[in-house]
Amino acid sequence: MIDMIILMAAFFLDLAVGDPRWLPHPVRIIGKSISVLEGIIRRHARAERVEKIGGVFLVVLIVMPVFLLTFAINKIVLLSIATGGIIAAAGIISAVVLTSTTIAVRDLIDSSKAVIDAVKSGTLDEARRSLSMIVGRDTERLPDKGILKATIETLAENLSDGIVAPLFYFALGGLPLAMTFKAINTLDSMVGYKNENYINFGWASARLDDIANYLPARITGVLIVLSIGICRTFSRTIGRTRSSLSDAGNAFAIMIRYGRNHSSPNSGIPEAAMAGGLGIILGGPSSYGNVLVEKPTIGEEKNADYHAAAQDALKIVLLASFLGLGVSVLIMILRGLI
Repeated sequence: MIDMIILMAAFFLDLAVGDPRWLPHPVRIIGKSISVLEGIIRRHARAERVEKIGGVFLVVLIVMPVFLLTFAINKIVLLSIATGGIIAAAGIISAVVLTSTTIAVRDLIDSSKAVIDAVKSGTLDEARRSLSMIVGRDTERLPDKGILKATIETLAENLSDGIVAPLFYFALGGLPLAMTFKAINTLDSMVGYKNENYINFGWASARLDDIANYLPARITGVLIVLSIGICRTFSRTIGRTRSSLSDAGNAFAIMIRYGRNHSSPNSGIPEAAMAGGLGIILGGPSSYGNVLVEKPTIGEEKNADYHAAAQDALKIVLLASFLGLGVSVLIMILRGLI
């Protein structure tokens, strides 16, 4: 019961304040640790044949301490709650704050909205600058449509690994599992690239993240489909097609048909569901480090207004986040009954 209260409080705390930059954030600490350890390991694993081994060591040296540390913190919190009084209140507050750092609803919505608003106002340089802070691709030459497509892709992908997955893992194993997932996801975002520098060293991080995100990505796809149907019921702007049922059905059909049109076994699922619900095309050629990467397209274009689609994507992500919280609470209830 207390874990359920902590999760819901953390969700609404993140929704209210996000991640203040002045507050030390576990993910930033994890990221700094990854950078330091990468430098040390690479000095002793320069040969290509041992890079994979070095990458495995990096995963172990990051993931295990994060799990053990948060497991210990969680035990301390539970003991403080049993003590009662001010100590119990301090323990619960600490747990809520730490859990909120694993969830990124407010930051995802705010950062994406900043890009969309800049495109709407015609300040494309500002839109590209803001977009460059949340995507890995080159943004300097993107036209307005390209900026909006990249923003929608980011919304769909980060709904999965920044919101639904942490909620899911908290529901399964509390703070230790949620924070461990964030460590895995941070490893992938920093070293899990398929370029010459990381194809071997980041192999273990990328594979572990694929495994960890497998179920959350598919849950996210379904949540997007449900959100499309609900939003379309109450708004004429979502999808701009026939009905809530047909829009949700199209989102599901596109998710099944195009979900594998992505280099990641997981990212394509929520992106395809979003593309199908909005009636747009995502994916296609993108530039990374001035190198053009030919990526397959996702979806079928029935809606040419990508600005309206991006605005709608914000609503879908927010609603899907609440649905994700509901699913997580349900999982915790079922766990309690077993």
